[in-house]
Amino acid sequence: MKQYLSAALASVILIASCRKEGDGTGTGTKVTVATVRDLPADTIIGISPIGQPFGAGKFTFYSLERNEVVPPTDSATRRWDIGLRGTTLITNSGNSGPGTGGAFVFVGLFEDLLRVPADSAFRTDNAPTNYAIPAGSNRAWFVYNPQANLVTPIPGRVLVIRTAGGKYAKVEVLNYYKGGQTPAVTAPDDDKIRKQRFYTFRFAFQPDGSTSF
Repeated sequence: MKQYLSAALASVILIASCRKEGDGTGTGTKVTVATVRDLPADTIIGISPIGQPFGAGKFTFYSLERNEVVPPTDSATRRWDIGLRGTTLITNSGNSGPGTGGAFVFVGLFEDLLRVPADSAFRTDNAPTNYAIPAGSNRAWFVYNPQANLVTPIPGRVLVIRTAGGKYAKVEVLNYYKGGQTPAVTAPDDDKIRKQRFYTFRFAFQPDGSTSF
């Protein structure tokens, strides 16, 4: 399992892609928009006696500043900005980590978010009951359809992240399934379960500390 996970995480770095975008102000540092594909987030390792899939209960930690996976041995440091486990996302803040992170959910298009709104209210983590990015269906970035057994990102939901070091990023989850392809509603549940918990997301990180994207 460790060898498989290491190979999967390594493949994430190899296929990340970037493009340049202005910061929306005409001045300041240009930001890079990166797309990360098939990032494993506590992928399914078994099925419980009552038929529920489960993982190892471990987060995958990611640095938006360096665009790389952070090993779990650094989970108690400020080296990571977001953690992913199933549909739960954490920030390096509160009781999830020692950083000065936080987040809020912006309703609107990724391309239209050119600056962190001045009246933004960043939340910090207070696990296991409350997170900066609210957990659960139709609360932050996804909706779960129990009839189809599918998790689908909600269009027009952007996660504005304050990183562990106090800088800013915007993140949009694009897909929750391996290969960036949501299984068909009619696909067997086993196929849906086997392919879930592989994130594809894009993000922009502002390295100069300003609030512009």
